Amino acid sequence: MKKYCCFVVSTLFIFITGCAPEPPQQIQSTNNQNTAALQIAFMPDIHFHDIYADFSGDHFSGLPTTTPYGTQHASIRSMRAQLHSTRLFNENYFALLAALDDIAQRNIKYVALPGDFSDDGQPAHLRGLKSILDQYHRQYGIEFFAAPGNHDPTRPFSHPAGKEDYLGIDGKEQPIFSKQHPLCTQQMSIQEMPIQEIPMQKKHRHEAQRHPVVCSDEVQELGYHAIMDLLGEHGFYPKAGYRYFETPYSAQKNHYDLATATREAKFENRHYEICHQGTGGVYKQANYSDCYHLPDSSYLVEPVDGLWLLAIDANVYQPEMGSNGNAQDPDNFMGSSDAGYNKVISHKTHLLEWITDVVARAQAQGKTLIAFSHFPMLEFYDGAGGDIAQLMGEQKFQLNRNPSTNTSKALADTGLKIHVAGHMHINDTGVYRGENGNVLFNIQAPSLAAYIPAYKILTIKQNQQVEVETVALKEVPRFDELFAHYRAEWNYLQSINAPDIWDNKILQAKNYHQFTEWHLRELARLRFLPQEWPADIRALLMQLNGMQLLTLSQLKTDISLAQLTAAINDQDSDEAVRQAWQLATKQAEIVAQKNGLTLASFADWTDSDLSVDFYRLWSADQLALQDISAQRFAHYQLLAQQFLLSENNHSTTNNTVENPLPLYQQRLGKLINILVKFSGDAPSDHFLLQLDTGEITSLSSATEPSTVIASTAIPSPPSHDTEQAMP
Repeated sequence: MKKYCCFVVSTLFIFITGCAPEPPQQIQSTNNQNTAALQIAFMPDIHFHDIYADFSGDHFSGLPTTTPYGTQHASIRSMRAQLHSTRLFNENYFALLAALDDIAQRNIKYVALPGDFSDDGQPAHLRGLKSILDQYHRQYGIEFFAAPGNHDPTRPFSHPAGKEDYLGIDGKEQPIFSKQHPLCTQQMSIQEMPIQEIPMQKKHRHEAQRHPVVCSDEVQELGYHAIMDLLGEHGFYPKAGYRYFETPYSAQKNHYDLATATREAKFENRHYEICHQGTGGVYKQANYSDCYHLPDSSYLVEPVDGLWLLAIDANVYQPEMGSNGNAQDPDNFMGSSDAGYNKVISHKTHLLEWITDVVARAQAQGKTLIAFSHFPMLEFYDGAGGDIAQLMGEQKFQLNRNPSTNTSKALADTGLKIHVAGHMHINDTGVYRGENGNVLFNIQAPSLAAYIPAYKILTIKQNQQVEVETVALKEVPRFDELFAHYRAEWNYLQSINAPDIWDNKILQAKNYHQFTEWHLRELARLRFLPQEWPADIRALLMQLNGMQLLTLSQLKTDISLAQLTAAINDQDSDEAVRQAWQLATKQAEIVAQKNGLTLASFADWTDSDLSVDFYRLWSADQLALQDISAQRFAHYQLLAQQFLLSENNHSTTNNTVENPLPLYQQRLGKLINILVKFSGDAPSDHFLLQLDTGEITSLSSATEPSTVIASTAIPSPPSHDTEQAMP
């Protein structure tokens, strides 16, 4: 009797043939010591873009590029697009190859992809990703387990789409849209399109910078059915070799055989009802409207005896109120980007019951259960969320993506102990401890496409311990392969005096780490600071260095912002103001000396350093400390302390309601306090989790950096025995 299935791959679908049933297998309890020293790598937010995908059949051949394998044609996004996005589009291609080579060298056999494994689910890029995953599976025996993110798919169903900012010849941007997009069906120009219809417009409407539109279905955005079928061998469907597989909709949970699991996991059997107001089905209430049945790709898999990997599909595509009733119309649904687990609780309630049941069965059978999904289960601001809302506004800094306390409690009450997430492109560790004793660890794994590029390794140990290690990428082979094209782009932008031109010093980066750091620096300058920071704080910080900030924290006299500016710039100002500033300077010097510092050392950094460090720490948590001098971070800690003392002393000596501390001082203090909080309230680099007691122990010394990939080898390209394989 055969004990395997043969998978025949077409362009978008996988057909299962030649499957002979295995005899039913009684599920046995397994001592989780069998999984001791087992390692699983977690790599969310790859945002894979196949830079050497073939568009030539659609009148776009790409840019000739010299590679280790000869001249190839690159279909890449512009540097301008990259530096206005929270993710890289192009260089993460090379980062993925370097990370997978590192994983293969470590002999890790299980890799989880917690969402956004593609960048908007385009066929060209998904086929390229599949080719790479297939090769590493064949060559090294690595099993991949994917869970979807908000970029794969962007809507439940396939729909026309495209990007305005591929890079074309002569440094100009090249719009490429799918053939059913209005730009192709109506022969419009970018200039004629409504601004909300252009996916990556972001108010950069420089028509002279672009070539005419190319039409290609390689850039349509695929829905669930196509994506799950294309990557079905990488977690979404059961296959020979798995010890167990189920979905939330499986009926058979006491016995396991491949034929039954395959039948129950078919796409048409994995749907649930969702309404505008909440979950449908048995949860539907009388007032619910705009209800549809949507696919859900969640699954539980046991790839090796004793290990259960729970892949949760936390995408929630809430139906629009007053939708047109067409169940296949993607426009009837909101995107899932800001929904996360807050909406899972209200609109996919059945998943909580399933998770609770899985946890109970894992405990009864002695399985080690690790969950992963795209969205965070816990707060990821290190306790700074309230300060951020007060300083920047409740709708800024992605605060709407933060799970509520009630959401985290509901998830912890399922009994789940450990969850690995992505979505935010940050490195962080969250710990929830409930009054009932439940403890939930949420591990935010970084992205390979952002600063600091890294992935996580979880090593299962005995006695309910899990070791978590962060592997950062520094030297990535070929990361600068596309730089000649970016130079052409920059030269063109300069020739037409384009506004907000990006800093070409990024092309001086010596390694991938430096490149992502420059990406963050420019992202802060071009997007974050103008959009997120209060204008008065931005303007004030431009005039201040660290020494003046410490002086400001010691200022006892209430003076206006205009008076402060005059005093800082040594311009004509009131004598009382000058004396107050001089007194504050003397006091700042005393404070610095008491803390083993000098006031002069604070003058070594400026507003630019502070703003970049702010986003370094937000993105990388403790990993960022390798790029921030110990002295400067000590400066930040002292500043946060002194601004807080200043506010408290002001409250003691004045009626706070009638005589509050000047607003600019409050805001500066809050900003620096947020920066310091971003350094983390729990270990996030290398640490040990005790799942039964909820303890977390750092395994990093004060000087130990995270594990760093520093390979200089050129990764071999995927083999060409699969359609569309590209190096």
